Amino acid sequence: MRKFTNSFGTLETAVLQSDELFDTVRNFFPMEEKGISEPICPDSKLPPSDKFSRTQLLLSGWQMVEENFPLPIQGLVERKYAGYILTKDKYKDVTSFSPMFAIDCEMCKTSTGELELTRISVVDEDHKVFYDTLVKPDNEIVDYLTKWSGINKKMMKNVKTKLRTVQEELKKLLPQDAILVGQSLANDLHALKMMHPYIIDTSVIYNITGDRSRKTKLQTLAREFLKEKIQTGQQGHCSTEDSLACMKLVQLRLKKHLYYGDAVMNNVYSEVRAYPDMGTSHYATSMLRQCVKVDKKVKVIGLDEIGQRYQFYVNKGEGVNNVKNVTCTQEKSNKEVIKSFCDSLTNFSLNIAHIRISEGQLEGTNMKILKNIDKWAKEVYDRSSQPSLVIVLFGGQNHGNGTCFIKLKREFI
Repeated sequence: MRKFTNSFGTLETAVLQSDELFDTVRNFFPMEEKGISEPICPDSKLPPSDKFSRTQLLLSGWQMVEENFPLPIQGLVERKYAGYILTKDKYKDVTSFSPMFAIDCEMCKTSTGELELTRISVVDEDHKVFYDTLVKPDNEIVDYLTKWSGINKKMMKNVKTKLRTVQEELKKLLPQDAILVGQSLANDLHALKMMHPYIIDTSVIYNITGDRSRKTKLQTLAREFLKEKIQTGQQGHCSTEDSLACMKLVQLRLKKHLYYGDAVMNNVYSEVRAYPDMGTSHYATSMLRQCVKVDKKVKVIGLDEIGQRYQFYVNKGEGVNNVKNVTCTQEKSNKEVIKSFCDSLTNFSLNIAHIRISEGQLEGTNMKILKNIDKWAKEVYDRSSQPSLVIVLFGGQNHGNGTCFIKLKREFI
């Protein structure tokens, strides 16, 4: 990132001017026209609801490789992707007005030991069901995986539609410049045995961990960003519900800004590790919000300055509405913080104690402060009820790595 920002000024300029940074997949797929595609040079015109071009959310070729999307690469088609087909015979260049279709597939385990497609749902930008059908696998189903798939034996009893039929129908229905949307969509395309060049993947464009390799479940994304509960039933997932959630997430991103909900890209520009649009960058604030959502009581104890900061986020912070459930108290020393903390453990569902260790206390071979911390941790553990989870965090110095110790206290049977 430093290399490209030094050379081009900003990453946006680098994307527009450097073939090395942003590659399209047009070389893999048969294109109807040649020329400069919009992912490299977006139009100035946008749909009324969009703040930026939807083409800027498309996965690049490298991302599609990293996310294990099937691609018509010579050699792989004959071996790994034998039997796969393209969604269209030829494609048009994608634009800011290219239609989006959210896809979600459900699979069951068959006699081959593999997962095979048993349902596909496609939702359009108007949140209407564009295509939805159950699919009879080529092989016998040995496990319906109902807990996840939502598919059961009764549903599949009279199903005649085969995968080949689904492929042919999608090939006819999808436009040449269609943008497919989904959560970890590579899995769905493998189930469909189809390849497509224009992909927006909600598991990539939304990230609340700051680490691309750590994906967040669609259920969590829907709860945090859409304020909706999905996948709550006991009968498994619903593919129309999941595809609709994906479409709403992409549309929400387009209404906000390019880095909305993406801790990875937010870090690039702010150089601050944060969870954008999810309350604040302070982890504990988000913890308070989650507790008060389920009507649990929280106690925060810290030194003067820290206690005041917590109180500010309780009173004016985002999402902490039930203020009466959160109590912030201040003490004058670390020792008093620990004492007060231990005294309140049994009265609150979440207890947070903030102590502060100065850099001077950590210099040389002085072990006194470490012994004190060890003693305080033992005291907290001994005073905790059963069951409970005890977490000790060391934040690190000068942006260095922190350390986390976790202990589950429970009775052994």
